Amino acid sequence: MHFIFDLDGTICFKGKPLSPAITRALHQLEEAGHRIVFASARPIRDMLPVLPKRFHNGTLIGGNGALISENGNITFSRAFSPTNVETLMSTLHEHQATYLIDGEWDYSYTGRADHPILTNLDPHRLATNVPISEHSSIVKLLILSATEKENLLEKLGEMDIVLHLHAQEDVIDCSPKGIHKQAALAYLNITDYIAFGNDANDITMFQGARHAVMIGDHQGLRPHCTESIPFTTEVEGMIIEKLMELSDAFASECVTF
Repeated sequence: MHFIFDLDGTICFKGKPLSPAITRALHQLEEAGHRIVFASARPIRDMLPVLPKRFHNGTLIGGNGALISENGNITFSRAFSPTNVETLMSTLHEHQATYLIDGEWDYSYTGRADHPILTNLDPHRLATNVPISEHSSIVKLLILSATEKENLLEKLGEMDIVLHLHAQEDVIDCSPKGIHKQAALAYLNITDYIAFGNDANDITMFQGARHAVMIGDHQGLRPHCTESIPFTTEVEGMIIEKLMELSDAFASECVTF
């Protein structure tokens, strides 16, 4: 069986790498014959620092589905159209927005120097903060602050793009149309899978899953989960216990490599 894991708030917490205990549990899944895929809002470069090196050459879905890396190479990329980029930049300028823009590898950042997002932004200095004009393509946009935000949201909603609102972080997450985690899984011909997630950007992934486990309690995600694990001090142990339970339950459906 394919096991698909979101990262932040699902199996890694507070921007820290996967714990040794979670890592061991994932190794056990692989040893039992299951296949692991990581699917995150992070771009590929920012997934690597929180994953053990053993998984770097595995299948990684980044940017909520805008990027796919296999065997250490980006094999799929979906960018905003030039028209969308022009409209987005004009709108951001009009609303004096600060943002994080991701190309396939490098990025452009205009937020404040102490913004919490910097905790997870290229911690291993694998990329470069470049002017927007130097990106050959743009695959993701996070709006960090803006004037007249409600009016900005209305304008974004009229564009041919995908929006996710992250209230806890107070950011607006923009992706090219048709980009979401389930679409990336379909591109990889993964249609039968178990999913673990915690946020709105996991909804489509949960909708396509045979079995979906929600970490914590997200109102939008709740109707699409099979079961949930409460976010408590014991969450990591409960996740590991659930992984072993599901590994055994789906032992007859291991993936042939």
